[in-house]
This record gives sequence, structure tokens and C-alpha cells, in this order.
Amino acid sequence: MMTSWLLGRRGPSGFSWSSTADQVTQGISAAGLTAIVTGASSGIGAETARTLALRGAHVVMAVRSVPAAQAVRDDVLAQAPEAKLDVMELDLSSMASVRAFASQFIARGLPLNILINNAGVMAIPFALSKDGIEMQFATNHVGHFLLTHLLLDTMKKTSHESNLEGRIVNVSSEGHRLAYREGIRFDKINDESVYSSIGAYGQSKLANILHANELSRRFKEEDVNITANSLHPGSIITNLLRHHSVIDVLHRTLGKLVLKNAQQGAATTCYVALHPQVKGVSGKYFCDSNLYEPSDKAKDMELAKRLWDFSVELIT
Repeated sequence: MMTSWLLGRRGPSGFSWSSTADQVTQGISAAGLTAIVTGASSGIGAETARTLALRGAHVVMAVRSVPAAQAVRDDVLAQAPEAKLDVMELDLSSMASVRAFASQFIARGLPLNILINNAGVMAIPFALSKDGIEMQFATNHVGHFLLTHLLLDTMKKTSHESNLEGRIVNVSSEGHRLAYREGIRFDKINDESVYSSIGAYGQSKLANILHANELSRRFKEEDVNITANSLHPGSIITNLLRHHSVIDVLHRTLGKLVLKNAQQGAATTCYVALHPQVKGVSGKYFCDSNLYEPSDKAKDMELAKRLWDFSVELIT
């Protein structure tokens, strides 16, 4: 990826490290589509919501901070008064909040064409969620697993009735390569004595890829017209490293020279969610709006199946 950036090289898709969300969706209409974007109140989530809305999609911004998301929505509406954006509260670290969000969305009777599981936390100190699950695993994986599970029937109905391909996009990270040696520590998820903030982050991001891969396998088995893919958005300037003060300072200063901005960071998400080149592509990992190879652990389908069963137990 860094070599591609240094050379300004475009990949097979025609896009590169520096491509923006606007560029990868240029000329694409999302009119008539409904999308949910989690974590849409800032960063690449906000930029993803903005781009999809400007392309004509009805975007539901699923967020913890409703005021922040409303400010993003107001900015988009000032630019495009006809844009359709709704703000709904969602705390992915709380299964009760996820269930409430899904119930409220379903009650509205809206279709669902695109689900973008974007929100996340990174390398935070050890903490347990309200449900007693390590916070990074709870927020980054379990919350999105449950949300997807609760909305699957709506997505299947939408794809069947509209004859349009549904797309599920899990925003992972190259940080998945930093997961614990065994990949997922099923029997030590909540063990503070062996906790590593970076290892736990990698574990949760690995889970995002495995989740998408297992979804893809099941969709193919059921002959369902929905795809599921994962991606690395690129290293961007965000507030995710606020718990590591020295790294955060370097990240926000020197990082401006080498890191993506939000518009570039959202490009791969928007590409996978909307671009015709991705039609029918499922169970794949993307970076810089091109196909990319994840770690060997991320391609382990037995591990994906075990994670699925483990996650089902957690949410039930």
C-alpha cells in the first residue's frame, strides 16, 4: 500500500491510495437505495453518509452522539437540500441499544439495501461493556454482529422484492494482522490479566473480516442476493488514538504528511458499497478501492465458523 502511494499507482479498479469517496462514486446513482451507516457522526462514517446521500441514497445515520450527527446532516442539507438523511441513536457496546435501534428501524417499514458496519473504538484501556464483554470486542464485533443479525430478514426481503443486490460492508483494518497469536481468544475474551489494547483491537478487526466471510458463505449457500465484504479504509487522521497521548500527537501532526483525510478514508467503503465493479463480489477484502489479501487467519473458514457460533451464543 505504501509503495502504491509513493508511486501514485492506480490499481486494477482504476483507483488508488489518494482516490476520494466522491471520485470512486462519480457518475453512480444510489437513488432508490436505503443505507444504514454506523458511526456516521464523524470521520469516515460521516463522509460515507455524506457521499451516499449526495448520490441519492436515503441514509440512516446510526450514532451514539445524536447532536454531532445532526450537525453533519445539516451540513449535507445545506449543500444538497434534497438529500435524505435520518439520525437514529445507536450504542453498539450495548445489546439493548442495538435491539432498540433495529426494532425502531424495522417498525418504520423502510427497505434496506446497504448496511455499512463502520463504527468502532481503537486500542482503549481494558473495560467491560454493559453486557460484560471486553469493550473493543463488544463494540467492534458483537454489536455489529447483532445488528446485522436483526436486520438480515429486512435485507433479504428488500433484495428479493427489488431484484437488487444487497451489500453488507464491514469496515475492518490492516490492524487485524496485530491480533493475538491465536487470532480470537475465545476463552480469554474478558481476561484482563492477558489484555493487550493493540492485540484486542486486532482481534476485533479480525472478527470483522471473519464475520463478513461467514456471511458470504451462508448467502451463497442460501442463494441469497446479498454480498458481504470487508475492507481497510487506510490509515487516517481520527480521534481513535486519543487514549495513547504521545502516539496521538504524532498521529495528528506528522500524520498529516502521510495519512489519508476523511474523504480518502471513506473511498474504499463507498467503492465497495456502490460501485458496479463490485457487483457479485463477496467474501473479499479491499484496500485503496482494490482487492487486497488479508492475513492467513482472516481466510480461515473454520475460525470464521467458530466465531459465528461463539457470537450467536453471546447475543442469545
